Amino acid sequence: MQTSDDAAVYRLSDELAVVQTVDFFPPVVDDPYVYGAIAAANAMSDVFAMGGEVLFALNIAAWPDNLPLETLARIFEGGADKAAEAGIVIAGGHTITDDEPKYGLVVTGAIDPRHILTKAGARPGNLIFLTKPLGTGAITTAIKQDAADPEHAELAVAGMLRLNQQASRLARESGVNACTDVTGFGLLGHATEMAIKSAVGIELDSTVLPWLSGTERYAAEGRLPGGMGRNRDFYEKNPECGVTFAESVSQTTRELMFNPETSGGLLLAVPEERAEALTTAFSGAGHGLWRIGRVIGGRAIHVS
Repeated sequence: MQTSDDAAVYRLSDELAVVQTVDFFPPVVDDPYVYGAIAAANAMSDVFAMGGEVLFALNIAAWPDNLPLETLARIFEGGADKAAEAGIVIAGGHTITDDEPKYGLVVTGAIDPRHILTKAGARPGNLIFLTKPLGTGAITTAIKQDAADPEHAELAVAGMLRLNQQASRLARESGVNACTDVTGFGLLGHATEMAIKSAVGIELDSTVLPWLSGTERYAAEGRLPGGMGRNRDFYEKNPECGVTFAESVSQTTRELMFNPETSGGLLLAVPEERAEALTTAFSGAGHGLWRIGRVIGGRAIHVS
């Protein structure tokens, strides 16, 4: 709890610890199978963000009486197939009746307690990298409003379905100092958490941020979830580590940087001398990687 990390860790021995998390949410896409797979990928991401390997999972679901159970079965199927892609099984779970559908996983993993990736390891001079494009919050909102271009929706879904398993392994092997995943608190929320727990500041370059196609258009049209405003209210004037923007940063970009992400990528802090090894490893694996900033002294987030 000291570092408010992405998952709980319980040490069993000097070389082995259990890492566990739970995550669930209402549908973000119309297809129940795809929704189940996205929710499963998102839940497993917290274990990967800690540098752990997943072992097994349990379903957690809420389901209205007026919706067919066949649809719930498709959600479970999507979750089970995504779990199988990560090399694990879903070994049980629990479902309740509720007015709104919800689905996710309790995920149990294993980790070497001597080599945990946390939010608290960033150091001044480290470079900040991101492993997936941003913008799922805007695009899923557009999907819900029947306003998303099919091509934009397809690319966003593909990104949400991509496991962070490979990125986590590459990050561990490359010797990163700190790691978290970018999900409900948005890029700036999760960057702020890393800065607070590491007792550092972070500079981010908004001009190099990777956006999913259509993101900026939908944001300019006001297609942003309510979580954006809550994130902005909490993090922009955070007393421990506030966020400031250069005048050149547009209002749309500012809002998108606070925008919640679903099954987003990993946010990494890596020593500059290891950055080349990191980029080479990701490139060799055919995995996206973007350098978006730098860790500095002080205790603030600045976006240029």
